[in-house]
Amino acid sequence: MNVRSEPKSMSWLNRFAWFTAFATLLLICSGGMVTSKGVGLAVPDWPTTFGYNMFLFPASEWIGGIFFEHTHRLIASTVGFLTIILAAWLWFADPRRRVRMLGIAAVGGVILQGVLGGLRVTMLKDEIGIFHACLAQAFFGLIVIIALVTSRSWRAVAAVADRGKSLRVALVTTTFIYLQLTLGATMRHQHRDLAITDFPTAYGQWLPDTSAPAIAKINAARDTIGMSDVSAAQIWLQMAHRFGAVLVAIGVIWFFVSAHREKISPLRGLSTAWLIGVLVQLILGAWTIWSNKAADVATTHVAVGATMLGLGAVICAFCFRQSETAFAFSLSRQGKSDPVIA
Repeated sequence: MNVRSEPKSMSWLNRFAWFTAFATLLLICSGGMVTSKGVGLAVPDWPTTFGYNMFLFPASEWIGGIFFEHTHRLIASTVGFLTIILAAWLWFADPRRRVRMLGIAAVGGVILQGVLGGLRVTMLKDEIGIFHACLAQAFFGLIVIIALVTSRSWRAVAAVADRGKSLRVALVTTTFIYLQLTLGATMRHQHRDLAITDFPTAYGQWLPDTSAPAIAKINAARDTIGMSDVSAAQIWLQMAHRFGAVLVAIGVIWFFVSAHREKISPLRGLSTAWLIGVLVQLILGAWTIWSNKAADVATTHVAVGATMLGLGAVICAFCFRQSETAFAFSLSRQGKSDPVIA
């Protein structure tokens, strides 16, 4: 399809896809607020809300923790409806089979996500909550990819020389970001308080002492300030999250330098946004600890993490797209064609 002759329906489809991505990010923020405030079970039943159809629950009852949990359900329902519309629109408006399959996958993902959210309430299992949070991030990445591949800029990507190294760096870094989000979700769902209360050290040391006597001393000190006890495993889980942040920062900086050195467009702008994002995320991570996990700070940390994952998905897709386009260009010069390119 010629970029300039792209029908207006495709432009509106792309806008709708980005709107769905924004709504998904809002849903992740809402879920982060629910977890940060510890109000995930403020509404004890599902799919109803205190026996009401959730869409008919009286607004006068939206108080305290119920407000955060109930609005999270409503936003989730909205994202579900938007995803179904997006998939149907893709099916009828986009001729590319792979893109239509992405829409079907998104519908499957949002249904599974809703079921997991309900099971988290009815079965009272933290493991389900962790998987629910991880799937939310993956779903957001999928919606961002759909928005990208329906955009005019995706169709206009020019062929460049093979950038396999850049693609590998982007893929590894994005994978580390997703693992970071998984670790963060695990920490939030397994422990209601901070496992480590200081930063950049950990209980005054760069590598915390987690022997039995040290843990007993730490918990005695935590008891005096009304914090729950912590185990050695929970401390090392948070340490792993800190080490992971360093690896992500190294990967983002590496990609930033490579993109600017090789003058790859549009990756230079995306790499700059990625670099700014990782710096903001590091500050928010430290602030989360210094603020004793204030709900607004922790939720912003979750939101920026999701945005970093979305940027990583876009960067990986563009790296792949440029290499794919270069391959198709090479085939065309040889008198061949590649029907996969779209």
